[in-house]
Amino acid sequence: MYTANQKPRPGRPGERRILLLVLALCTLAVVAAAAFAAWAIFGYEPVLPPAPVTPAAAIPTAVPTTIPTPATVLPWHTPSWLNPALRMESPEYGMQAFLWWRPERADRDLGLIRDAGFGWVKTDFPWREIEGAGKGIFDWSRTDRIVEQVENHGLDLVVRLDRQPYWAADGDNAPPEHYSDFGDFVYALAGRYRGRIRAYEIWNEPNLAREWGNRTPNPEEYAALLRVAYVHIKDADPQAIVISAGMAPTSRWDAVAIPDDEFIRQLYAAGARPYFDVLGVHGAGYKAPPETDPAVVARDPALNNNDPTLNESRRRVYCFRRVEDLRRVMVENGDADKQIALLEFGWTSDPIHQDYAWFAVSEEQKGEYLVRAYQYAKEHWSPWIGLMSLIYVCDPDWTEEREEYWWAITYPDYPETRVRPAYEMLKAMPK
Repeated sequence: MYTANQKPRPGRPGERRILLLVLALCTLAVVAAAAFAAWAIFGYEPVLPPAPVTPAAAIPTAVPTTIPTPATVLPWHTPSWLNPALRMESPEYGMQAFLWWRPERADRDLGLIRDAGFGWVKTDFPWREIEGAGKGIFDWSRTDRIVEQVENHGLDLVVRLDRQPYWAADGDNAPPEHYSDFGDFVYALAGRYRGRIRAYEIWNEPNLAREWGNRTPNPEEYAALLRVAYVHIKDADPQAIVISAGMAPTSRWDAVAIPDDEFIRQLYAAGARPYFDVLGVHGAGYKAPPETDPAVVARDPALNNNDPTLNESRRRVYCFRRVEDLRRVMVENGDADKQIALLEFGWTSDPIHQDYAWFAVSEEQKGEYLVRAYQYAKEHWSPWIGLMSLIYVCDPDWTEEREEYWWAITYPDYPETRVRPAYEMLKAMPK
């Protein structure tokens, strides 16, 4: 055994080398263990399995979020095809009458419409006669009386709104300088008669210069006016039907007039589609029976008054079924779910005014054609045809010197009541 005063025995060279190797290995193990501990605590990030790869075709394209402007936000608007209040039977029966000045004659004429089995009356509410004294100064005396009379006869009412006050613009029938003035007017009107006036027609025949302040007809301007009217009426009475203006049938295309189908086509291009519930149209029969194909009319000089227009399609205006061409424009613009209101149609018996005498019919033919027009529409145009309002119950002031007198189905006499054959035929017509 080894003691302190014992002399050590010298070691062997092989043993020393083994000892040094073991010591180095132990040192290396300690250093490695310390490094692993530090990495585990401070530097470890888990390695996740690769994410599944989605085929490029399945990755949706990012769509930017668009914040609508007030011009496109219509929180009160339910499309007419989803809102029963904005749909009409196909067809519904109406007559245009003049109710403004004489209450006793208005009452008589409303009774004639009701007794004929018709359910609508169309009449004018001239803007200047209501707010003519100044901005915000309203005279509701006649409109109150008319609305009450119509209700008393159990009829639905469609009113035509145009004829600006002279403070709003110069001219006989011109768009206002500030469209907001018209918006304020229709808002006040629709609010006052909420639930009592079923429909509003916005302006009349703006495809004619004479109905647009003797300026070149402008579909974009009319679209802007229609939008203002629509928004304000719906704010005041969401259940009211807003009808676009009926256009004049014309083959002319210049600063004086634009063809009805082209005006409507440009109206859609101007973005007017959301701003009417029903498309308003006019459909004079001219010389042709109501069933006549517009293509036949376009090729027959006797039926189109030898119209020199080279474009045959523009000569299709001279017949009742012109309405079908206007319907086609609606369908082309994705508006097939809406209805059409035929706001003026008829035949004249005028023998004295040169511009009208070429297509005059007899009083008996007038009645026959009107009845057949309703029958044709019921058979061929349902369900897209709504109101069909004929012209006219005679204005009390008309005489034979007025061309309008000859379109009427009654005479202006009072207190005697005289009707023309057309009235009796329409009264007997199955509805």
